[in-house]
Amino acid sequence: MMVLRLASRNLWRNRRRTLLTLSAMIISLALLTLSLGVFSGMLVDILASTTGQYHGHLVITAPGYLDDRDMYKNFRVDPQQLHTLTEKRIVVGASPRLRGFGLVSHEENSYPAELLGIQPAREKTVTNLHEHLVSGSYLNNDSESGAILGVSLAKKLGVSTGDEIIFVTQAADGSIGNDLLTVSGLFRTGHSSHDNNLILVPQRWLQSVMAIDGKFHEIAVAVDDPLRATEYKSHLASTLPQELAVTDWGQLLPEMREAIASFDVSRLIFVIILYFATGLGILNTIFMSVMERSREFGILMALGVQPRQIRQMVLLESFLLGLIGTAFGLLCGFGLSLYMTQVGIDLSAWISPVTYAGGTIQPRLKAIFELRNFVDPAYLLLIIAVLAGVFPARRAAKLQPATAIHED
Repeated sequence: MMVLRLASRNLWRNRRRTLLTLSAMIISLALLTLSLGVFSGMLVDILASTTGQYHGHLVITAPGYLDDRDMYKNFRVDPQQLHTLTEKRIVVGASPRLRGFGLVSHEENSYPAELLGIQPAREKTVTNLHEHLVSGSYLNNDSESGAILGVSLAKKLGVSTGDEIIFVTQAADGSIGNDLLTVSGLFRTGHSSHDNNLILVPQRWLQSVMAIDGKFHEIAVAVDDPLRATEYKSHLASTLPQELAVTDWGQLLPEMREAIASFDVSRLIFVIILYFATGLGILNTIFMSVMERSREFGILMALGVQPRQIRQMVLLESFLLGLIGTAFGLLCGFGLSLYMTQVGIDLSAWISPVTYAGGTIQPRLKAIFELRNFVDPAYLLLIIAVLAGVFPARRAAKLQPATAIHED
């Protein structure tokens, strides 16, 4: 108890120096938690722009289909199996799809495009393209020949909502499949590939055009935790027929997987650089305090205080300094992160969406709450504070009472 009382008193002996060090610690921790929250938000945006707009988190296909998109590598889906799949606790949604490639034309304009035949109600549980409509309406289950186009493709074709386009493709029976589509809506995602090439169409219509009745090329699956998709893949694969394969988004998007993996390394480097400077500030504060109190330490030792108690007192001062800085730093960081979570900063007036690692970074800064973005910086700051006190504590403990008492 005496050591704690002395440590807390000595901490405020030079209030200005202590407050300056605390300010550096609080600002460092607050900015670090905010930065990590913003970085996490950017990664979530990038991942959502690919998995949430197109791929899904897991894809069930015939073996080899994703390698060459061969139209003949299709399969039938047992309705009971699909129901069982969607009933799993980890599965948020599952959407059977048929994919076709061909030419779309309007008047004299023709462009290659990818048609994704969907069941609109199920597709909404996996992807969020319905949230990116800029005009018109989304497909519904009764649509017979509606189409949702990317805005860039619509501009190249010269069409708008209500116009008709022609789709021509190779059918599975060797014939040329073709039919008219009515543009029912336009979407904008910021992802150049989707906006320039993708068209959503009713599944039964595309099955008829491609002569693939009742079959699908894939089932896109959304899960509750995208970062655990690899783990979930093994679980789902064990419940599916052996003739089907499960692929997670990390295999579909290796660049994205590497970008997320590198985030932890980048975060560690960022923490080391920022906390190195903060640690030097703490070391300076504790060391100067020890230097100024050499005579006091000598008197305490002469009165019977053991060197280990002196060491403990200095380390306790350093720990208390870190504890106070951590508490207020977390409070400030929480406030800043809360603001960035609920409000954010819109940069769309100055920059446009940026494509990175197959995903799209939107021109806005928003943070997300992740416990590790607060816990990791907090306990690291406490460790840095204690480590910064080790050298001054050792020096104080090695003082000779007779010599220290006569120091000015």
